Amino acid sequence: MAIKHYLQFADFTLDEYAYLIERATLIKRKFKNYEPYHPLLDRTLVMVFEKNSTRTRLSFEAGMHQLGGAAIYLNTRDSQLGRGEPVEDAAQVMSRMCDIIMIRTFGQEIIERFAANSRVPVVNGLTNEHHPCQVFADVFTYIEHRGSIAGKTVAWVGDANNMLYSWLQAAEVFGFHMHVSTPMGYDINPALVSRDNLRYTVFADPAAACAGAHLVTTDVWTSMGYEQENAARLKAFDGWIVDAAKMQRAQPDALFMHCLPAHRGEEVSAEVIDGPQSVVWEEAENRLHVQKALLEYLVLGKL
Repeated sequence: MAIKHYLQFADFTLDEYAYLIERATLIKRKFKNYEPYHPLLDRTLVMVFEKNSTRTRLSFEAGMHQLGGAAIYLNTRDSQLGRGEPVEDAAQVMSRMCDIIMIRTFGQEIIERFAANSRVPVVNGLTNEHHPCQVFADVFTYIEHRGSIAGKTVAWVGDANNMLYSWLQAAEVFGFHMHVSTPMGYDINPALVSRDNLRYTVFADPAAACAGAHLVTTDVWTSMGYEQENAARLKAFDGWIVDAAKMQRAQPDALFMHCLPAHRGEEVSAEVIDGPQSVVWEEAENRLHVQKALLEYLVLGKL
């Protein structure tokens, strides 16, 4: 089977996602029913972390164990990558000792160089530009709760970060529309969006972006690597909090999502994230299930 990588959301077709959603649903049901399922027995996942993580490490490591395989954690600080070993050399070596590799790093070009030199599938666990696993889990969560996301409206309120760029790709694949509202100076980088993407509308007013939305989602105002900008960002993002007033502009049955960790009182109010429209805990759990389907597919192909 030809090696397939998952480096950004657009790497898979709608048919592939439909298959993965079917598999994730089955795998989740088995997990909930305590049914052992070990299709990746004796297979090994290597997880390379350059950025800190809670959900990504837990979901990949637990998921690989639950599929019958083994997961090895590597932090770049504790490996030769942290001492200047070329990415290309590391990829050649690591991919000869395992079956699949997940990388959580800074620049997208790093993971692309790694994948170009890997003999096994490589998965993007997060880069500055893309976070496909999280958005796949979010789409899966919406479908679980509300059915098809095709034709729906998703409101993004906040920074134009890796989550937004993956959401914009998801809109093209699944056929929904994005309402995007970012503060001036923190708007979309056209270089990270397909020229043919007509699936989004930009709003200067974040409340207007939420109007009629079926899903409202946001992220922290200061992503990893931008901590020195925190004071300036807090000032620039004033008014971009997702609060009850903004959620009232959305559809009555609209959902709220956040990839976590969250800062209550900054990008989202406590009454929203802890309220009845929030599905953030199901969303976090679903990282486990969609990534198990992803690992299974990339290692074994369609079953």
